[in-house]
Amino acid sequence: MWVLRALLVCLALPAAADVVVFPAPGGGSRELVVYSSLDSPLARPLIEAFQRGAPDVAVRYEDLLTGEIADRVMQETDAGAATADLVFSSAMDVTVKLANDGYASEADVPGAAGWPDWAVWRNMVFALTFEPAVIVYHRPSFPGGPPDTRAALIDWLRTAPKGSIGTYDIARSAVGYLFLMRDEEHFADLWTLVRAMGRAGVQVFPTSQDVIDRVNAGTLKLGYNVLGSYAADQASRLPDLGLVLPRDYVVVVSRVALVPRAAHSPDLGEAFLDFLLSREGQTVLAERLRLPAISLEVAGKDSAAAMQETLGAKLRPVAVSPGLLAYLDAASRARVLAAWNAALEGGE
Repeated sequence: MWVLRALLVCLALPAAADVVVFPAPGGGSRELVVYSSLDSPLARPLIEAFQRGAPDVAVRYEDLLTGEIADRVMQETDAGAATADLVFSSAMDVTVKLANDGYASEADVPGAAGWPDWAVWRNMVFALTFEPAVIVYHRPSFPGGPPDTRAALIDWLRTAPKGSIGTYDIARSAVGYLFLMRDEEHFADLWTLVRAMGRAGVQVFPTSQDVIDRVNAGTLKLGYNVLGSYAADQASRLPDLGLVLPRDYVVVVSRVALVPRAAHSPDLGEAFLDFLLSREGQTVLAERLRLPAISLEVAGKDSAAAMQETLGAKLRPVAVSPGLLAYLDAASRARVLAAWNAALEGGE
């Protein structure tokens, strides 16, 4: 019945996932289905580590865009079909909306004991990573060091060469839009900064990697609000690429997970979630995937523990809460995009 319903639902689905099946090492017949926005090659060490403790479980890993994940879960659930056993997404707001709209179930996972309050909502949505927004810079262009506060960045932009700064295109990047919204909450002179970027001929891109590549090549001197999880490993390997955590405050976002209400095998979804919350899972995220861990049991210079020791109250993690739903409001988004475009064009 599960297979028949899934086939019927697939006829209505527009999204074609990149699907990878990891056979059960021990030859078992059970299958864990994961919908994720993390590229499947990056996920492989995580899945293989999970299967070492669950050798009788095969994993069907479907790599989708964040919006496609939500659409699949809603469409399959509404059609009365089973859906994924676990959702793992970089879109905090969209995933919280799924739970808020009734598409998630409470997960009874021992690994959540002691998890930070800001990182769990209703035992449904769990933050798994601790990824700061950083400034990346072209080292040869800043022999004395780059601007490391937003006020210093505004000063630098007054004399910066035209077209030398890059950032997210907030109309095309959900995480870029989220970073800007958090800046609006924490930095009173945000729109002064955006106008300064506009006058300096800012270049905007849909991904952090687009900015990182150009900064490393020197075609951009500096990148603002770049996702630190992408930049840190590359900065350690590329001599011309530098990275700095802003000294005034640091916005931190997370990848989040939930077990859908209509999961085919919710026990397997909970088992994988518990692994992701465990010390072993968090260590794999940090060491193999280079995604900073939330768990304070995991050490390393890019871990939450290390950042909290260095930055303390300057860290501003985005809480997993219904407050994220405000970022999905169409009228608010239209207002912000209009203000963004006007500021970049030199308007008020």
